[in-house]
Amino acid sequence: MILKIEKLTIYVDSQDDALKFWTEKMGFNCLIDQPMGPDARWIEVSPNDDPELTTLVLFSKALMTEQSPQSIAHPSIMFSSLEIDTLWEQLKNNGVELNEIKEYAHGKMFDFRDNEGNPYMVHG
Repeated sequence: MILKIEKLTIYVDSQDDALKFWTEKMGFNCLIDQPMGPDARWIEVSPNDDPELTTLVLFSKALMTEQSPQSIAHPSIMFSSLEIDTLWEQLKNNGVELNEIKEYAHGKMFDFRDNEGNPYMVHG
């Protein structure tokens, strides 16, 4: 039986730039940053240090293109927030590219883009 979604992998052009975006602009914690063989690096980030949360893996797009080119399409990822208005202001102040908050019957949402222009959503 599957218990949870453990990791989501984002394929990035620059692992250093992606790590900087997710930690400095988004406020995530870097949980793992270690070599993965001689030519690869494994990086995991998360909104906090809770081991039960799903983590984002920031993996080299170039390396994955060599290994499995069909796997590099960007996934649709939605985050949740209990204080979506505060989060929106914080991300705006951090220089994150984002759209205005929209209100729907099921709550508020906004979308943002990472340092490479990939889209994400936040629901609150």
